Amino acid sequence: MTSASVPAPAAEVVLRFAAGTIVIEGLPADAPYVPVGVREDTRAGCLRAPAMLYADVVRALVRAGVPYRDEARAYAELPAGLRVAREPRDYQREALAAWVAARGRGVVVLPTGAGKSLVAVLAIAEKRRSALVVAPTLDLCRQWYDLLGAAFGVEIGVVGGGEHRVLPITVTTYDSAYVHMEHLGARFGMVVFDECHHLPGDSYSQAALLCLAPYRLALTATPERTDGREARLDELVGPVVYRKDILELSGSYLAEYDTQRIVLGLGPAEREEYASERAVYLDFVRGQGIRMGSPSGWADFILRTAVAPGGRRALAAYRRQRQLAFASPAKIDCLAGLLDDHRLDRTIVFTLDNATAHEISSRFLVPTITHQTRVTERSEILRRFAEGSYGVVATSRVLNEGVDVPDANVAVVMSGSGSVREHVQRLGRILRPREGKRAVLYELVSEGTVEAYTSERRREHDAYR
Repeated sequence: MTSASVPAPAAEVVLRFAAGTIVIEGLPADAPYVPVGVREDTRAGCLRAPAMLYADVVRALVRAGVPYRDEARAYAELPAGLRVAREPRDYQREALAAWVAARGRGVVVLPTGAGKSLVAVLAIAEKRRSALVVAPTLDLCRQWYDLLGAAFGVEIGVVGGGEHRVLPITVTTYDSAYVHMEHLGARFGMVVFDECHHLPGDSYSQAALLCLAPYRLALTATPERTDGREARLDELVGPVVYRKDILELSGSYLAEYDTQRIVLGLGPAEREEYASERAVYLDFVRGQGIRMGSPSGWADFILRTAVAPGGRRALAAYRRQRQLAFASPAKIDCLAGLLDDHRLDRTIVFTLDNATAHEISSRFLVPTITHQTRVTERSEILRRFAEGSYGVVATSRVLNEGVDVPDANVAVVMSGSGSVREHVQRLGRILRPREGKRAVLYELVSEGTVEAYTSERRREHDAYR
């Protein structure tokens, strides 16, 4: 239908932002150019849509030749570009060009250490709209705060961690973004979602739905999720517009690396205890009809252990068989040898749980970082690690993601989940380039345990082939 044949609205069309939605006044609900997702709000006598559809609504009105008054957007143009401009690498230029060609919406997938943040800085400078950067942790927010302040030479706002200062360029966490977006959603013309594999969750997705920003950039090294919800990124941000994997960049833009999988056996007594404890756990699971592979499997197991006969014993058995597989004496002895071999290197030891990280810390007298470590203590440990005062840091999972540890060149995975993303992230922690650097990741696996299957699952990535 051409704009000439489109029936004129009964009154002036006005767009407003209200609590994370776009309100469209003066437009008939049956207008053929109304975008999908816009609904009639009979109670308020208007049309309404999630704020995310703001750009679609505006484009539809423009295409149909319908004049409108925009009272929704409250963002501004940034007055100046970059104060400090680093020279982008070829693939960073390509990523930016692909995002621009996609109307400033989409996902850029680059490995850890490849400079995803520079792509975001260049994108903000390209569009020059008030920008909100959303990151999963306060540590990452601090890194973005420093980077953006240096790049643009302006004061940067912070929402989260006890601060609430909203400025034309602001950083926030996912937790704060989805809580405050219904109030902040009109104030930014661009939003950047760092580590965007977090975004498709039920709560965090609200940060995208309630924001009207027409320009959207999502960054990650591994968009895939175990629940398959990465498909929602296309709706919330846009499609994957550019992707480079570790193998494509290693040697040129990332450090060369090796991966070694070391399979270790349990001793006779440990093997017997492992089989016995695992049998107790599995008998309980089967007897209760629990499907551990289902989305609700773990929650069902925990619930049943609290109320069903034998539940406490089953939970203790589950924990013990994991402990035997994840932190066996053979693994500890192997780690001792690896730390001695790499005593002149910077090594990160990864575990699945805090208890193992603390055990390694106590055994080898090395600092440990878990989610319980205070921010100031964590920063001090990483500072000393970077300058060489500490050669080894043990961690459970908090260094999997985002934290910049460029001097690390050895990783030892004592234990982990079956997540491909987690394993690739751990590899990425040691791939920051440095002249003459060759990184190595060791994966220690207990033979004949469930960990062997977990190891095969998490290695399903080209970086490990």
